[in-house]
Amino acid sequence: MTEIWFYHLQRQSLEAVLPALLEKVLAAGKRAVVMLGSEERSEAVNNLLWTYNDRGFLPHGSARDGFPSEQPIWLTTNDENPNNSEILVLTEGARSAHLDRYQRCLELFDGNDAEAVASARLRWKSYKEAGHDVAYWQQDARGRWERKG
Repeated sequence: MTEIWFYHLQRQSLEAVLPALLEKVLAAGKRAVVMLGSEERSEAVNNLLWTYNDRGFLPHGSARDGFPSEQPIWLTTNDENPNNSEILVLTEGARSAHLDRYQRCLELFDGNDAEAVASARLRWKSYKEAGHDVAYWQQDARGRWERKG
């Protein structure tokens, strides 16, 4: 079964958290699919991953770029795994019917949005009932992630 880790974003935005998580994915020698809520958000994240720091960028691509098998990070709004990723990152309430394709799924949700929190709770319950190993991560006062459940 796929491990599912929920990241409760309260202190930082998706734009601040996502690059750091993707750096860890790549450092572990893994590939990732990042599912976003719209083409506009996908394009914004595409630009972000090129420019989020002055030391470099995160190698990535999308359907617009092509060559999915060569992309270590694939940005999409579709439920697909064209780069044979081990890690799935779901943002903005995106859902996948194919969790079994991945070793781990990272669910990032806006903890300052009551609707997003309620939706995350429902997904948590659904994943638990399906037999997935589910964990909850929350940032401490210094911005470090702590596993809470």
